[in-house]
Amino acid sequence: MLRTRRSRTLATATAVLLSLAATGCSKSAGGSDTAGSGSGTKAAAPITLAGSVTFNQANLAKLDAALKSALAGKDLSKVDIAMVVNVAADYWKAGQVGFLKGCSDLGIAKSKCTYFAPPNGKLTEQNSELETLRSQGVTGYSISAIDPTSAAGTIHADVQKGISVLAIDSPLPGTDAASLYLGTPNYTAGFQAGTAMKQVLGGKGKVAILVGSLTASNATQRIAGFEAALKGTKITVAQKVNDNLQASTATSDAETILANNPDVNGLYGVYSYDGPALAQAVTSAGKTASVHIVSDDSDAQTLKFIKSGVISGTVVQMPYQQGYTGAYILAAEKVLGKDKTMALVKPYLEKDGSTLSSGVGLVTKSDLGAYQSLESQLGIG
Repeated sequence: MLRTRRSRTLATATAVLLSLAATGCSKSAGGSDTAGSGSGTKAAAPITLAGSVTFNQANLAKLDAALKSALAGKDLSKVDIAMVVNVAADYWKAGQVGFLKGCSDLGIAKSKCTYFAPPNGKLTEQNSELETLRSQGVTGYSISAIDPTSAAGTIHADVQKGISVLAIDSPLPGTDAASLYLGTPNYTAGFQAGTAMKQVLGGKGKVAILVGSLTASNATQRIAGFEAALKGTKITVAQKVNDNLQASTATSDAETILANNPDVNGLYGVYSYDGPALAQAVTSAGKTASVHIVSDDSDAQTLKFIKSGVISGTVVQMPYQQGYTGAYILAAEKVLGKDKTMALVKPYLEKDGSTLSSGVGLVTKSDLGAYQSLESQLGIG
């Protein structure tokens, strides 16, 4: 029954996504002033963005079914897995829901499925949790590493001990977990954000980029994609600022940028909390009509600012699937072995041979209702 209900949910969700994709483009009020913004500037005309939601749920549902079929009748009692993310942000709540649902659908006890989000997004917190998991006999974990370089040695030691390590959210090149990445193709996501920014700025202006890390693979790849999309335009990137995974720092940084650089008319927020942080800064500065924001992810506050028009568009992914499919992969690697698991995963990989896409899309004001309906169907609304 669980499998049947999930198949119906995904079928409905996929239908919603296809419907959204068929609309072609959507209107965003990112260029219009908002009530209570404090700006006396006349609002610019609404900007048309090419909004789309094209997640990879149909393929991931097929993969999940194949993994579950291969695990049928097998003993999963020794499976002890974890999902370790990089910060306690609203964005990851969907990943947590998906991870625990994946464990439930596989019949793995909740006590054998640990979810951990570092309260302050600190490397020491993440490392401490990994040490705890090791001492408790974890058989595998998915991880969005705060610092991929420093994580390489730890990952190598864990893999040598037979612990499965799955990269999610951000790839782990140069490590023993480089062969499989479950998440958004980050360059593509950044290119989508850059394309949206190019549209809302009309091809000219100055942009500042704010991000929680200037070294994490997901951040560097998104920024590279963003800048690639701006090539050939009259838009320049004035600054790239590291807010160290702190929303309050992102807000103060954005306030400083706006105060010292009156010609900056675009802000790109790369991490999930950056969108709301930048929106607060722009609203406080009374510049909602003149400064356009493009963000990443579907933080609840981000969606509110999409609705009000302060954020023009946000590039969204599916952390739910990173959790759900991640649980299936980690369980399969313990029970079936890595080679048999990878043989099942391989047909669904991107052209690079290592990326298992959880999907990427762009939500604007007119897409918002349908996107929130999809979240509700997955139990994350």
